[in-house]
Amino acid sequence: MASPLLRGLAAAALLTGLAACSNTRDGSPGNPPSTALQRAYDKATSNPRTSADGTGNNPTGTAAERALDRAAGTDVSGAYPRQADGTAANPSGTAAQRAYDRATRSNTSGAYPANR
Repeated sequence: MASPLLRGLAAAALLTGLAACSNTRDGSPGNPPSTALQRAYDKATSNPRTSADGTGNNPTGTAAERALDRAAGTDVSGAYPRQADGTAANPSGTAAQRAYDRATRSNTSGAYPANR
């Protein structure tokens, strides 16, 4: 039996490929909420029916963007504003910039103002 995480990752990969083919927002004319693919995903993961993007049980961003946000602690999707750049959970700059700053005692990221 596959774990919910593996099923979710497989579905996210599939949805990402399909999302790249469409430029219309979920729930807009020509792209109704909860397409056949989304309904199949919901059924496979025992989730309630997914609503339009950014409403109800479907936060902003694509499933792949939200997965990236959860894994990296970012807010690419817009669904995790507490993880946005410059907050306590995610200080200014990218992770690479902050690592460079720590290694060189600089402040290129803006996260270490005491380092000059």
